[in-house]
Amino acid sequence: MVRQKRVYISGLMISALLATAGCSGQSDEQAPGVGDAKPSSIPSGASGGAAGADGTLPGMPTAEQARTELAGLKAAPHGSMSGYSRDKFSHWAEQGRNCNTRETVLERDGTNVQRDDQCRPVSGTWVSVYDDKRFDDASGLDIDHTVPLANAWRSGANTWTQEKRKAFANDLTHPQLLAVSAASNRSKGDQGPDEWQPPSKTYWCAYARAWTSVKSTYELSVTVAEKAMLVRMLDTCSS
Repeated sequence: MVRQKRVYISGLMISALLATAGCSGQSDEQAPGVGDAKPSSIPSGASGGAAGADGTLPGMPTAEQARTELAGLKAAPHGSMSGYSRDKFSHWAEQGRNCNTRETVLERDGTNVQRDDQCRPVSGTWVSVYDDKRFDDASGLDIDHTVPLANAWRSGANTWTQEKRKAFANDLTHPQLLAVSAASNRSKGDQGPDEWQPPSKTYWCAYARAWTSVKSTYELSVTVAEKAMLVRMLDTCSS
């Protein structure tokens, strides 16, 4: 997914040429388990903290910080999808110890995760915060981009370098990546908060904080409808 506009310049651009995953009209992710092949590498030190059992993600702002960030986001209509391709957000990047970004998130977001010598999870427990579903098999999970790649493309990422798009798609420092049920991820696709919200309303506050934080960090625009829904979702926060 905290997010002052200098963060990606100093902490992200310097420490990460992270990797990526993209969006399609139906879904922002691959089939469960796909992407465990070991593609391009990224510098060490680019990963973030662990996600808590309550769904807290690395770099998550408070509700008040998110409101301030949201107020500063540029409002604009969606841009064109012309030229968009998942290949322009290369993924998944190597994270060290023979693990890639997907595998790193699965280990971070799970409980008692055991991995084989290729870093693939062979056992563990995961709870999908989007729909409160529990999993004992990682094959039922996707790694979701809080802000989908296609949405980012339409709101400013079309002008980025390949390196920055790679960093965005593999960002473990901010609340951009999390393990969720494949069903919820594919239901979401590349839609914004005005079009899709987590079925579990208890996660609306965290979702809006994460979405706003990522858009603020990368200086992406929001639509008027998107911003209005984020305000509504932030209003569900207790503080």
